[in-house]
Amino acid sequence: MANANLYALLQAGFAADRDSTAIETPTRDYSWNDIERISARYAKLLAGLGLPAGARVAVQVEKSPEALMLYLATLRAGFVYLPLNTAYREAEVEYFLRDAEPSVVVCSPANLSWVSELAQRCGIPHTYTLDERGAGTLEQASAGQDGKFETVASQPGDLAAILYTSGTTGRSKGAMLTHRNLSSNAQVLNTYWGWRSDDVLLHMLPIFHVHGLFVGAHGALLAGARMIWLPKLDIEQALHYLPRSTVMMGVPTYYVRLLAEQRFTRELCAGMRLFISGSAPLLADTFNSFRERTGHTILERYGMSETVMLTSNPYDENQGPRMAGTVGRPLPGVQARVVNSDDVPLAPGLIGSVQVRGPNVFSGYWRMPEKTREEFTADGWFRTGDVGRWGSILDDEGQVLQAIPDDYLSIVGRSKDLIITGGFNVYPKEIESFIDDIPGVVESAVIGVPHTDFGEAVVAVVVPEPGRTIDPQGVQESLKRQIANFKVPKHVVVVEQLPRNTMGKVQKNVLREAYADLA
Repeated sequence: MANANLYALLQAGFAADRDSTAIETPTRDYSWNDIERISARYAKLLAGLGLPAGARVAVQVEKSPEALMLYLATLRAGFVYLPLNTAYREAEVEYFLRDAEPSVVVCSPANLSWVSELAQRCGIPHTYTLDERGAGTLEQASAGQDGKFETVASQPGDLAAILYTSGTTGRSKGAMLTHRNLSSNAQVLNTYWGWRSDDVLLHMLPIFHVHGLFVGAHGALLAGARMIWLPKLDIEQALHYLPRSTVMMGVPTYYVRLLAEQRFTRELCAGMRLFISGSAPLLADTFNSFRERTGHTILERYGMSETVMLTSNPYDENQGPRMAGTVGRPLPGVQARVVNSDDVPLAPGLIGSVQVRGPNVFSGYWRMPEKTREEFTADGWFRTGDVGRWGSILDDEGQVLQAIPDDYLSIVGRSKDLIITGGFNVYPKEIESFIDDIPGVVESAVIGVPHTDFGEAVVAVVVPEPGRTIDPQGVQESLKRQIANFKVPKHVVVVEQLPRNTMGKVQKNVLREAYADLA
């Protein structure tokens, strides 16, 4: 029986010429042999610590090739990888360490003083450091290893990683992902997005998240494709490396910033095969402007920490168009449905809760069996917490506003963002789409705030174009001509920018707190 360890699958896809470049950085290149040797040294170090089966390795470090190899090493050694956002501070990290009880924690040298004290308080026996250059006590401790390691045999259902959700409401939950979950998704995307061994991925995403680690890195490794590895989005570096790249993945902010640069031209992207956007909604204006500027149509997809990728707009144009405002069809092997409050599937055009199932769907929340049971239906569908619709966008009278194929999914928002005002349901994404079409508006966020009479009042937070003035009353009047009156915001607030997390998602919980007393 083949080894189900995810590393074994990825390694089988490595380039035949192991001395060729696998990861290119502005200062150093790493070969496929380097990936095998360095990950082997780290794996041997971990295996020699006498850790219990299923031990967690918590990692909060800056992005580097060595950080990627530490992840691969954790898989190779049969342990469980626990990536932590580099923005988390001591109180947040303490929660994750106490909840996950890792045996090893690896941190940036700059944070060693408080992380080591925290590790001691939490009873974590091993603490190492790793910086953005690949130096630190982890490198020192593994330097004596010989660079050879036989990957541990894993079963498909063995735990490979735990990813903590953002925790914007209530206690943050650890999504448990198995080797099967990650392997199945990597293989599907490898085929569906047409990955090739001669691809070059421009990698500018963080690797503590699904997008950069499980989608980007897995895709390139499994295809035997080169990665150009940059710490983060840097416009100058992006413009320098784009002509040598074929694939780029980014959050919408990346594409907005590229479009703001006049040197970002069609000629610069002539060798590109695919631009992918995810982790946050892509505005239709950005989608259309990008296509006009470059001749490339961005592929938008949909996924979660609990499921990796679920749906995608088509890569192959013969399978259908890529459409603004949608996240496409379910990936092969994935099932999705939009249901009402009784879990009954809804017809296209109707808004409901999105549920999914497939081999990529996680095994449950770490040490939260009751929460896990709540999030799955009796017949095995995972309740994503997202609200969406199949097919065309309809107005309040059922007339088609935008024609979309019935098997394309559009995400309307998160269920926790649903606004109930005067007994009516209001879906923020619908109103945002109308506001974003108003001349002079860059983007908007619609939230609900407490209201004595209505329960909740609709509030729109609007970002204008530089140098433009937005009249709040004008926004309301424009909306009154297009949507039902109960959906029109009671208040329109104009701000310079919206609060976002590190993956570019608008933090509506921050807005709700900021404007809680507005109505």
